[in-house]
Amino acid sequence: MVLENYQFHYSVIGNLEKPLILFLHGFMGNIDEFDEAIELLGNEFSYLILDLPGHGKTQVLGGEDYYTMKNTAYGLINLLDNLNISQCFLVGYSMGGRLALYLTLHFPERFYKLVLESASPGLATETERLERVKCDNQIANKLARSVNKSDFATFLSNWYNQPIFGDIKTHPRFEMMVKNRLQNHPIELAKSLKFMGTGCQPSLWEMLNKNTKPLLLLAGEYDDKFININTEMTQVCKFAQFKLIKNAGHNIHFENTTAFVQNVRYFFRH
Repeated sequence: MVLENYQFHYSVIGNLEKPLILFLHGFMGNIDEFDEAIELLGNEFSYLILDLPGHGKTQVLGGEDYYTMKNTAYGLINLLDNLNISQCFLVGYSMGGRLALYLTLHFPERFYKLVLESASPGLATETERLERVKCDNQIANKLARSVNKSDFATFLSNWYNQPIFGDIKTHPRFEMMVKNRLQNHPIELAKSLKFMGTGCQPSLWEMLNKNTKPLLLLAGEYDDKFININTEMTQVCKFAQFKLIKNAGHNIHFENTTAFVQNVRYFFRH
C-alpha cells in the first residue's frame, strides 16, 4: 500500500472478524519473522505482518527522516487507518518491540494489550544515547560496506556471536534464518540502524511510568541484559508483568516458539 512517504509491504492473514494481532519484527527481520508463531496460534486471531522501513520490500518514499521511530510510528497508524483497523493487539520483538512500546505510549487508544519480546524503553541518559549512537553508526558503516552476499553473511555470523543470542547458532534452523536475513539490503539496514537504533530513540522510561495498558514482557533465560531491563520495567510500570522463557536467548519466538505462543495466547485471551 502506498501511503504518504511509505510503500509498506504487508499481508493480512485470516478473518478480520477475529481479534487482530499486529506483529513487528526485529532488526534484520522481515515480514516472515513470525510465520511459525502465527501457524501455532492458528485461526483464533487474524494477523497483520509487514516489512518495517529499511527491511524487506517496504520502500521509504520520503527522506532519511522517515526511517526514524517517530515517523515510522505515524506511518503505521496511517496504515491501520487505511485498513480500517481501529484497535488491535500488538507484539514487537527487539527493535520492533521498542517501536511497539512507542506506538502504545503515544497512541494508547489503538491497542488493547502489548507483548514486548526482548525489548526496552531505550536508554535513560543523554550520555548513554550518545555513546550508543557512536556504536550504532560504526555498525551501520560496516553494514553499508557489505556490498556482496559473502560480506553480509560474515556480518551476520559476527552479529549472532553477541552474548544476548546465547546458543542460537547451534539451533537446527539457524542457517534458514540467516538465509532469510540475507534477503534484506545492507544499505537499507544501515539507514534503519542509524535512524531507528537504540541511541537515536527517545527514552520512553518516563512515559512508561504513566502507561495503563496491559503489558507482557518476555526475556529468554540466556539473555541477562534484557532480564535486568525487563525487571526494571516492571518496577516502573505497575501494568507490566515479566515472564522468563526457558531454553531461549534474545530471539525467543525462534528458539522456543511453543513457549512464546503459549504466553502470547494466554495474555491476549485473559
